Amino acid sequence: MNDTQVTLVGHVATAVDYKETPNGAAARFRFAVTPRYFDRRKDAWADGTTSFYTVWARRTLAVNLAGSVSVGEPLVVHGRLRVRDDPPDGDGNRWFSADIEATAIGHDLNRGTAAFRRIVKADVPLMGNQRAPVG
Repeated sequence: MNDTQVTLVGHVATAVDYKETPNGAAARFRFAVTPRYFDRRKDAWADGTTSFYTVWARRTLAVNLAGSVSVGEPLVVHGRLRVRDDPPDGDGNRWFSADIEATAIGHDLNRGTAAFRRIVKADVPLMGNQRAPVG
């Protein structure tokens, strides 16, 4: 499958919206990315135009995201880019939005420190038709 993979560096713009669904955990948040460039006329660094993305996480990534991320924190997000073209509204305006289906999210360690805690998964109980180990 041909997907557009992207890596974005920015800041969390909204609180993480976490939900348990019939298909497992899901979470989303808005992510602000502001490019920086050196303005030679002013001989100083300047901010470009901020772009906003909706970042989606599923399953374990969603659970860990909800327990690890707050508004304003710097993150690195990697995932699949999805551009949505919404139908025209009542005034005839068309809206486009960019979503990221995240495959990895982490704090940007260029801007601070983080403490990693590994999640230990519990053993899965045996189902009725599975054999117990012999020994």
